[in-house]
Amino acid sequence: MNNQITITISNANQNVTPLQTIEAIYQAGYSSVFVEWYNKEWEISQQKQLDTVRKLGLQVDFAHLGYQGINNLWLDNEQGELLVERYINDLKICKKNGIDLVCMHLSSKSEAPGPNEIGVARLQKIADYANSLGIKIAFENTKIKGYQEYVLSHIKNENVGICLDSGHLHAHFNDELDFSLFKDKIFCVHLHDNLGEKDQHLIPFEGTIDWKWLTTHLKECGYTGPVTLELVYQNDYVNEDLIEFYRRGYEAGKKLAELMNL
Repeated sequence: MNNQITITISNANQNVTPLQTIEAIYQAGYSSVFVEWYNKEWEISQQKQLDTVRKLGLQVDFAHLGYQGINNLWLDNEQGELLVERYINDLKICKKNGIDLVCMHLSSKSEAPGPNEIGVARLQKIADYANSLGIKIAFENTKIKGYQEYVLSHIKNENVGICLDSGHLHAHFNDELDFSLFKDKIFCVHLHDNLGEKDQHLIPFEGTIDWKWLTTHLKECGYTGPVTLELVYQNDYVNEDLIEFYRRGYEAGKKLAELMNL
């Protein structure tokens, strides 16, 4: 059970540093995490965060790559070509750090260019390079439907799959997804709750997601990976102790693991 529940090191946490977040996660009983590899000029760098995780003996399940300017992926411009270089460099760094799974967005915000051959050609280069390194790529559902289906219908690499984000599915997709298209292709998950109106990153069972329904679909898709929580210590949560927040998340994770028979 201990290895089946993992958590994000969220740099969006309020009133605490990432190092305090990492320590609280460790104290709350988690044994694994995923890291945000966003290439931002954080005061505590992503490499420092990763090194701290490793010093505590926490396992790194995957890296969530950045998505700055990601909509350019689908446009015939220089920024789109530079994205390919950026992701290839990220993959090199992940390989050096012993990370063999990465999560990527395919679009950002509520409006973006539709999926097309230009973007797929770029993603094919990224996927092929990742494959040469032994790294899997999981493309996440964000705010607009259709990207995952389009990409997986055009890129047939065995190392390409999806990351299923429960919060985005509920708030942005109205819980509508053809799960049958992704059997054995869900490489990782982001599990968090909301009230169906916006992305809130609540602890599971504190929003309106039907977790029995969702975990049933995950099981039918053959997902047997960890219960990966993407929680953010923000808003009303800051009124409680940071370690207690993560402990409550861990307890919710155990309930999800039971629903998934993990």
